[in-house]
Amino acid sequence: MNARTFALIAAFLAALIYGLNFTIAKDVMPLYVKPYAFIVFRVFGASILFWITSLFIKKESIDTSDYLRIFLAAFFGVGFNMLTFFKGLSYTTPINASVVMVTTPIIVLVLSAIILKEKIVKRRIIGIFIGLAGATYLIAYGNGLHLDNKTIQWGNFLVFVNAFSYSLYLIIVKKLTAKYHPLTFAKWIYLLGFFMVLPFGFSEIKLISWQEMPNIIIYKILFVVIFATFFTYLFNLLAVRKLKPTTVSVFIYLQPFVATVYALMMQSDTLNSHKIIASVLIFSGVYLVSRQPKKLNI
Repeated sequence: MNARTFALIAAFLAALIYGLNFTIAKDVMPLYVKPYAFIVFRVFGASILFWITSLFIKKESIDTSDYLRIFLAAFFGVGFNMLTFFKGLSYTTPINASVVMVTTPIIVLVLSAIILKEKIVKRRIIGIFIGLAGATYLIAYGNGLHLDNKTIQWGNFLVFVNAFSYSLYLIIVKKLTAKYHPLTFAKWIYLLGFFMVLPFGFSEIKLISWQEMPNIIIYKILFVVIFATFFTYLFNLLAVRKLKPTTVSVFIYLQPFVATVYALMMQSDTLNSHKIIASVLIFSGVYLVSRQPKKLNI
């Protein structure tokens, strides 16, 4: 297995876990844990995991010139990113949130062209819009959701802000992944991120009633911390080392599809022709953006 194939698998696994996370995290909040308190648990737990695993790699020193980049990565990739996402998810529905997130590849494509001077290849543009069409089709015909509620609309907007923040993070972190081992700066990003989110979630932590919390909710909290935070960020960091930010971001198109499959497994949804068509479009878009043409560094 070459490095690029491994990176594509890592990006796919991250998208798979994220797709499950929309529903699992929604089951926890806001009934059992408020959004900001949940973020504190998520960042604190992941920070511990990153610091522990970093002990098993060669120690690297961070150059002074990279301090600002790490701070910005912590802000856009952890602090501001998670605050807007979890607050938005608490207002909207899991499927709505997953579809709003598919705007990320388009944002990354534009930011990459502006900031990284990345050439916009025609095939990538076609792939991005085919994937976007599939995700939009899935929401329009695969689920009977309505967006006329102001609370849901506000939640969708916050998730969109999160998508923009995450897009900036992918751009910012690209140079760090080329210079350091992912765990070297990930531990610092999450440590800084923890202090960013703590003031927002501290008061909400005191409202949690642990005695009344079912065991299944505790397991779901652990899933979000361990898998939907630690492993997904690690997978994305490994992926972005070998792939362009636009390629990594396009895997977000898989999230609505995963959300639908998970609903089918839980017997809370049914399969129809619309969902099959949407799935074909989504996978086609991912293929066009991730495929590496000959004599072209993608």
